[in-house]
Amino acid sequence: MIYRLLALNIDGTLLQTNGRLHKATKEAIEYVQQKGIYVTLVTSRSFPTAKKVAKALKIKSPLITYQGALVASSDDKTVYTKRINEHITYDAIRFLEAFPCQIRLVHEKFALANKFKHQQNLLGKTVLSTGDSMFFSQQFVPSLTEHLHDQPVSPLKIEVYFEEEHDLEDAVTALEGMFVEIDAIRVNKLRLDIVPCGASKLTGLAHLGDLLGFDLKEMVYIGDSFDDIPLIEAAGLGVSMGNAPYEVKKASDWVTRPENELGVAYMVKEHFRKQQPIEFLRKMKIIKK
Repeated sequence: MIYRLLALNIDGTLLQTNGRLHKATKEAIEYVQQKGIYVTLVTSRSFPTAKKVAKALKIKSPLITYQGALVASSDDKTVYTKRINEHITYDAIRFLEAFPCQIRLVHEKFALANKFKHQQNLLGKTVLSTGDSMFFSQQFVPSLTEHLHDQPVSPLKIEVYFEEEHDLEDAVTALEGMFVEIDAIRVNKLRLDIVPCGASKLTGLAHLGDLLGFDLKEMVYIGDSFDDIPLIEAAGLGVSMGNAPYEVKKASDWVTRPENELGVAYMVKEHFRKQQPIEFLRKMKIIKK
């Protein structure tokens, strides 16, 4: 199989646990781009933070961000976007505030969260690692429901950080029964991302594929989280990181090394060295487009 596009998750995949890109990873991405392979990022992160990583890797393709709710090019041109309706946002938040959890509404221009002291400070760690606060303001309010009553918001996604795994499971079951306008995506055992119905990393990648004229089977996807499983299963070659949970590894065709052992660089060099450059394949009329 000839692969035309390489798609990568950011956290736990491209970045090491210290939040940095290793030189070997940058070199591997440059190597595959020189072969004429498109490279893109698929992430739950905001577009500005994904754009920063893309710049470091010299990626010019559109990026799939906010769990697929926004696909945009490096020059900030929106390719595809979906939002959660203001009324649905209000009703979903009113339901979620009954749980002991931290809730964060993410808009492309700001983030809004409730004041909740999470034992593991997962929201703080997320904001710190993604650097969102560098690109837009983040406000904490005592009650999101009261705030939204006066100032409605139509976010790209809602992040929910639970204290207990069973609360997350209960919330997912209830949300799926209450709303057809939104989808609940499990990121890990304590974090839930709520997005507009039909928005996901997979639909975002499929939309980009349609734009470029590539089928999902012509793509390689590398990820490490539960929300990466649909992409790993749908891609022509689905790869999981060595640091990924068992369920993610089980869904993959290939398990590479962990993030701190340069798993992306190893996989890319090991696989794509066997594939001839796209331009050569065109000249040999092995591929037409």
